[in-house]
Amino acid sequence: MRQQNADSQLIGRMQAGDGTAMADLASTFGPRIQQLALRYVKNWEDAEEVTQDVLMKVYRKIDAFRGDAALSSWIYRITFNTAMSRLRSTRASRATEIQKPESTSQDPTDRVMSEPADWSSLADDHVLRGQMRERLIQSLSQLPTVYRVPVILRDIQGLSTEEASAVLKVKPQTLKSRLHRGRLMLREHLADFADGVMLHPRESLKAEVGSVN
Repeated sequence: MRQQNADSQLIGRMQAGDGTAMADLASTFGPRIQQLALRYVKNWEDAEEVTQDVLMKVYRKIDAFRGDAALSSWIYRITFNTAMSRLRSTRASRATEIQKPESTSQDPTDRVMSEPADWSSLADDHVLRGQMRERLIQSLSQLPTVYRVPVILRDIQGLSTEEASAVLKVKPQTLKSRLHRGRLMLREHLADFADGVMLHPRESLKAEVGSVN
């Protein structure tokens, strides 16, 4: 109740154009926004830019907040959308760089510098783990979207149930049900490969595919 009252006061101040409300918004939600953004974009510089974008969007679009969910949930959705837009922009830039003509230099070091990094590789390059990673990615892609997305948000991105529910605009219990079903389906896909090895859902998925999302 205390948090709701604080949120209501902050919303009212922003809607009234109170300039000091921006600072309070940043101090209250800034660290959480940055932490959430970092889970998506994977580096501090981009996370900081996403955080600043989100804070400005929240301040400027506060009149669009309808109050049918908590202010934090609304902010989480804006953070998710902003981070995804940032990732799409980054990937488009990478694709453009990859399409550039190869250097005609004979110096082998020039070729190494011009080749894009294999960002999908993991620290452990053992053959078995490589095969497991590929199988996990393939199995995830085969899950229906309604189950795949909760698994990615919770077990790979590391979002809490509240955060994932806010992103998907569903109730926490609905999220938990879909997550449970998605995990079961994923285990079935991996059963013959893992040969009965029990995988801890979050740590195993993050270790295998976390660096490629």
